[in-house]
Amino acid sequence: MSTTLTLKNIPEALYNRLKQSAESHRRSMNNEILFCLESVLQPAVLSAQERLERIRTLRNNLGAQQFCAEDITRYKEEGRA
Repeated sequence: MSTTLTLKNIPEALYNRLKQSAESHRRSMNNEILFCLESVLQPAVLSAQERLERIRTLRNNLGAQQFCAEDITRYKEEGRA
């Protein structure tokens, strides 16, 4: 079953970002909105094994880099987190 939803008072900047995103993904505005809603409200459920594999991949991509709490705090403050 599908339902119709009407959005009102969308800020122009948000509308423009949504329109640009739809164009770059070659989707209609409606499909882009649905995609955005689904990705936020129905995130993919990962098994424990899939999560571990993602973590291992991220860790391996870091190589020999080591991070301490001070590094993480500094990166957050610099806007990199």
